This record gives sequence, C-alpha cells and structure tokens, in this order.
Amino acid sequence: MLAMSSRAGVETRGPSGGSLAAVRDGGWRAPPSTLVGAASRWRPSRVATVAFLLGLLVTAAFSLTSLWLYDRNENRLLRLRAREVGSVLTAVVPSIQTPLASAAELADATDGDQRRFRAFMAPYVGTGRQFASVSLWRLGSSRLAPTAVVGARPALASLPAQARKFFAHAERSPRLNITGVLTAPRPSLGFEFSTPGTRHGFAVYAENPLPKDRRSGLARDSAFSDLNYALYLGHSRRQADLLVTSLHRFPIRGRHASAVVPFGDSTFTLVVTPNGPLGGRPFASLPWIIVVVGVLISLAAALMTDRLARRRQYAEQLTGVLDRVAAENHQMYTEQRGIAQTLQHALLPDALPEFTGLRVSARYIPAASGIDVGGDWYDVVAADNGRLLLVIGDVSGHGLHSATTMALLRHASLAYAAEECRPATVLAKLSDFVNSDDHDYFATVLCALIDVRAHSLTIASAGHMAPLLIDGERGEYVKTNVNVPIGVTRDFDYQETTVSVPVKSTLVAFTDGLVERRTEILDTGLARLRDTATAGRRLAPDDLVEMLTRDLASKDHNDDTAIVVIQWET
Repeated sequence: MLAMSSRAGVETRGPSGGSLAAVRDGGWRAPPSTLVGAASRWRPSRVATVAFLLGLLVTAAFSLTSLWLYDRNENRLLRLRAREVGSVLTAVVPSIQTPLASAAELADATDGDQRRFRAFMAPYVGTGRQFASVSLWRLGSSRLAPTAVVGARPALASLPAQARKFFAHAERSPRLNITGVLTAPRPSLGFEFSTPGTRHGFAVYAENPLPKDRRSGLARDSAFSDLNYALYLGHSRRQADLLVTSLHRFPIRGRHASAVVPFGDSTFTLVVTPNGPLGGRPFASLPWIIVVVGVLISLAAALMTDRLARRRQYAEQLTGVLDRVAAENHQMYTEQRGIAQTLQHALLPDALPEFTGLRVSARYIPAASGIDVGGDWYDVVAADNGRLLLVIGDVSGHGLHSATTMALLRHASLAYAAEECRPATVLAKLSDFVNSDDHDYFATVLCALIDVRAHSLTIASAGHMAPLLIDGERGEYVKTNVNVPIGVTRDFDYQETTVSVPVKSTLVAFTDGLVERRTEILDTGLARLRDTATAGRRLAPDDLVEMLTRDLASKDHNDDTAIVVIQWET
C-alpha cells in the first residue's frame, strides 16, 4: 500500500489507574519507570560474578595455548623456509660449473686458443646473463694473469697475492672453487674450475659483482618474498664476510633461522627472518582475538545470567497485563475490520452501467493478510454526448479510517464529475476540497474520459499509475503526465493527455496492489501485468478480470486491489 498510513491508537490503563502502555498497531510499551528503577538498583549477583571469573580463566588458558602453538609453528615454518632457500642455492652449482668445465676442457684441448674460448663463453657473459666476466688463466705460469677475458676485466686480476693463493688451491681441487673478492673497489664473487689431473693446464674463472652496499631484496612475486635474508661466505657471520642481504639492521635480532649451505668447495651461511607471520595473519592475531572475544562473551554471559534472574519476576507480573492488552487489541481490530469491510463493499458499485459499443468489468480484491480492506475504489459513470468517465483511486492506509476517507473522495469526485467531466477539472476540484482542511492522508487518482464514437481517451493522473492499453498482440502503458497526488498541494494545474484508441482495444486500469511486491522493483510487476493481460487479449472483460485476479492478485499479496477492464466492441 502507499507509504503514508493512518494508525489507530488506544491507551490502556493498569490496575493502579496509571498509564501502562500506548497500544499502536497491535504493539505496547512497558512503562519506562519500571526498567529505570531496576537498572538503578542493579548489583552483580554471585552467580554472575562466578560466571565472569570462570570465563576469564578459560579465555586466558585458550589464549596462552594459542600463543604457544603460534610461536612453535612459526619457528618450524622458518626452519623449513631456510632449508628451502639453501636447496635452491645448492641447485645453482651445476648451472655454474657446467659452462666453466666445458670451457676448461676446450682450453686444454686447444692449448688455450683465445678466439675459440671467447666464442664459446660469449653467450654466457653480459647484462642479464649468467656471468659479468669470464677469463682464462694459464696455471703454473711464472706471471699469473688472464690470457683471455670475456666481459669486464676480473677484479681478482688487481689482487695478485689473493689470485696466486686462490689458483694454487684450485690446482689441487677437482670441484668448483669459490672465492670472495670483497676488498676490491668492485666487490665480487668468483667461481673457478680447472680440468682435474691436467698438468700445466688452464683455469676458467668467472665473476659476478655483488650488489651495491650488499643490499638486494627478493622480488614480490618470488616464492621467498615473505622472507628477509643475509648470505655470508663460509661459516662466518661477520659483517666483512657478508655477500648480499635484504636486511638493514645488524646484528640480526628477533625470530630467525640459519642454515649452512654447501656450494662447490666452500659453504654459504644463510640467515633468514620472516617479513610477517608465515602461517598467516589470522593465526598471528588469534591469541588477541581469543582474549577480546572471551572477555566479551564472559561479560555477556554474566550480564545475561543476572538479567534472566531479575527479569523472570518482572515477566511473571506482566503476563496478566499482556493477556488483557492482547484481548483488547484483538477485539479492536476485529471490530474495525468488520466495519471497514462492510463499508467498503457497501460503497463500491454493485453493478456497472452498460454502454453502447463497450463492455466493462471491474473487481475489488481485499488484501490477503492483515486488515483486509483499504482505500481503493473505482467508478465508471456516463457523461454527456456518448462519453463516459472512469475514476479509479487509492487512499493511503488501511482500515476504517481509509474506508471512510475513500467514501468521502468517491462521492466528491462523482459530484465534481457531474458539474464538469474534464479529468483535469475533476482532479483540481478534488485536490482543493481535500486541502481545504487539515488531513493526515493523501490519495492517488486516475480520471479517464472515454469518447466511444471518436475512439479517443483523455487522461489526467494525480500520482496514479497509467492504465494498460492492449491493441491486438501489443500492450503498452498510456504515456501521460503523472502529477502530484490528491492532498499534497492546493491550486495545482493538472494536465491532460489525449490518445487515440484503436478498434477492438482493451483498457486495463488498476491500483498498485496488482503490481507491487515487497521483494521486487515496480518495473517487474508492470511487465508481469502487461504480459499476462496481453496473453488474455481475446478474453471477454469478465474473463480477463478473473484471470488477472487469479494470476496476479494471489494469496500472498498484502495490499488491496481494484481492477477495471473496458473493451471496445467495434
């Protein structure tokens, strides 16, 4: 129904004569003084205090257990992550050793042919490639220096003492040899491989520069982006042996794990720390969540326990009052419904007049729930010169008040129509009549002047939905100006719209109860009405009204409905 509704009110007196409750729409309010008085005397009972303390103890136990499990799980996950990173580092060794070993074999086979060495190593050296520098060194030479260089000149060449010591060790090692050139202006990490057992053979040495200030973070999309790390050469954790790190503060504090990673003839020491909770933020926040939720539940349980005990007595006292109020409400609404229903059916026309060239049918359908009568009405009356006037309206609200208001507006509209049958004039006079006095309602009204012989339709709407005009297999809502409802403003100039009516057309006028549903938008209901009425276009008006009532005004609708169907015979 429309948003504005009238409400009936009755005040019930308690046994002491004071105002107990204001009954409105079937509801009542307990006297505020009773509740306020109880609240001012409230003291926590013993049962409530015990319940609160027990709740706190249980909360503390769960929170500490959750914290212990979280700490243990984080340490275990961090150790696993450290081993995973170490495995990745170890897996890099073959990819470094293979090209260097192949180059060493080539150099031994070609007696250090520089051209063939450079051609072989060129694809491995350069920006974005595996090495920044690769050089060929002749072992056992009195003057130790690279005989061929691909890429940048190796930093080791500027440190002859470290180079002699490193290559002397490399001659005795059959594995990939690692050296850190950490004191050079351009700190680097070097890799060397020489063919085992070859006397006076060749060593292939590759270098990769270390990041500036040793700072290098993991990419956000990498598998280890949830870690910070520090990588040292050898078993040391000294700052001087640091190769690369994503950390900014040393020494490393807080939660961390370490792993010693074999790499060629040397080792790396890896230290990792988490960027955040490895098990997920919900798990990290779980102890605090348990504390907050536990305290709230304990407090709620204590308050509820105390409240239930205190409210029980109060509820028993109100039982008798509630029974009496319910009986009075039932009697009041039963009486109001009976009067309104009788008045509604008495005021609506029992039969519609007959008009040459037209067939007319109408029906009023009460709401399926609640007070089953409202303020919907319709009239089809003869005007002058073979014309007739259709009036259909809807008063806000339900019940006796709406039914009596509907009677007032219906008789007023008929009186104004007898003076002047122009739809805009009828609505303007009706609006001035309603606004001439104080009122608490409004109404939507549709007036349509039908010229049977001219096949024309003149419509004026006061906030009411346009009627549906069915022509053959098409059904369209008449395009008209929807003006303000009756009772909203005074001296309003209502506008009319005149349309031609095709031969054998059918006009369906209705109130909003036929199309409005609480769970859907109005356009859905209008489309449903158009499809249903168009499907029954060949039916007689009585049969079409019956079909619309059966299919659209079903048992689950909660608003009364009026339907008028006018069909041109020629």
